[in-house]
Amino acid sequence: MKRSITLRLVTMFALATLLAFSLIGAALYGVLQRELARHEHAELQTAYRDMEYMIKRAGTPERWSHAQTKMDTLSLANASMHFWADSADPRYRYGDDLARIAAIKPASDGVGTLALPRHDYPLYTLTRTIDAYQDRPAITLTVGIDSMPYVHTLQTFLTALLALSLGAVLLVAVLGYWIARLGLRPLSRLSGEAQTLSARTLSQRLQSSSLPAELSDLATAFNGALGRLEAAYKQLEAFNADVAHELRTPLTNLIGETQVALSRQRTAPQFQEVLQSNLEDLERLRSIVNDMLFLARADQGEAATGRVQSSIAAEVAKTIEFLEFILDESHETISIDGDIAAEAMIETALFRRAMANLLQNAIEHSRPGARIRVTIEQRQSLVRVAVCNPGEPIAQNHLPLLFDRFFRVDAARHNGKIQGHGLGLAIVKAIASMHGGDVFASSADGITTIGLSVRSA
Repeated sequence: MKRSITLRLVTMFALATLLAFSLIGAALYGVLQRELARHEHAELQTAYRDMEYMIKRAGTPERWSHAQTKMDTLSLANASMHFWADSADPRYRYGDDLARIAAIKPASDGVGTLALPRHDYPLYTLTRTIDAYQDRPAITLTVGIDSMPYVHTLQTFLTALLALSLGAVLLVAVLGYWIARLGLRPLSRLSGEAQTLSARTLSQRLQSSSLPAELSDLATAFNGALGRLEAAYKQLEAFNADVAHELRTPLTNLIGETQVALSRQRTAPQFQEVLQSNLEDLERLRSIVNDMLFLARADQGEAATGRVQSSIAAEVAKTIEFLEFILDESHETISIDGDIAAEAMIETALFRRAMANLLQNAIEHSRPGARIRVTIEQRQSLVRVAVCNPGEPIAQNHLPLLFDRFFRVDAARHNGKIQGHGLGLAIVKAIASMHGGDVFASSADGITTIGLSVRSA
């Protein structure tokens, strides 16, 4: 089951509120408890000092009766206040159940507790001894105060705090749900816009101008992905059309020549001629398929694994030697200059394939008898190999498209020479990428320069 962001936010709001109220409530409860205890102790001290003052001057039974009357008055005025007085002389005693009072074990400051029958809560007591005076012997005076009002106050506060906390959590949960829904509304709108996208509407973009900053970056990134997807989709459509076009010509030739050959009786040499022509078209088909498979592997991230440290000039020379027959037919020459000693980590078979494509492209688009230059240049961690040929200039808007699959510039640049199938420079780009490099192209002053770079180490 998918987890809702709204419910997660509401839960976090509620838990945060509960935690905050718990911490604040615990702090307030502790403060109130200490203040009530301080207030109880202050009441005990005040009551004890009042009675101590009178008892110290009550040296006769007559004066002791005044002290007893005072204790009666204070007990009636405050039902939670209790007094006990014990001495060796029965005449100077006050209060009931003095034996229970004698069992109190007060602390060093005289403070203790006493449990009385029919009382749910103990009494806090203060017990001290008053020295003898005249006829009166020493008296042990105990003042007690009932803790029930203070306990009830704490219980009432705790109950109110729990009720307020629960109410606050519920209120925050409701408000949090509303705030979360309100805050996530742009995300819902963004999701709705994304759901309307299809292969037919890849040019449509998400509206990011009215989105909050947190979602604006997401929408921008999504629009960027849409742009790349649209470009890839258009490239795929064009690629499919180009593949169909490239395959249609040799297939049409194969079918046409075969139909003509079968239309009437043919001699063995005639059939051999037809088969020879068909073989050329089949070779062209195989070349297209192999090139497409190579590009597909390159698109999947296949790297050049068999790289060795090699001389770039030596590999270029071997490629030129391989193309010597074509150069003789076109009366063109190729020279190598630049950093002849430059070396790089390359897979020689792939590098020669890239160079063969670059050189064949230069031969195809050069004037007969032209001189083609291969320039090698060491640039920090890269080695650049540029193939320069004189010929018809290339429009600047076409230069970035030279390495696209099946792209061809206008036919006037071919000088009547046979064209390839439009994958040569795309393969050069793939091989450069497999070696950690890139491709480049320029055309100015009647000189076209196309090349690649590879990492030197």
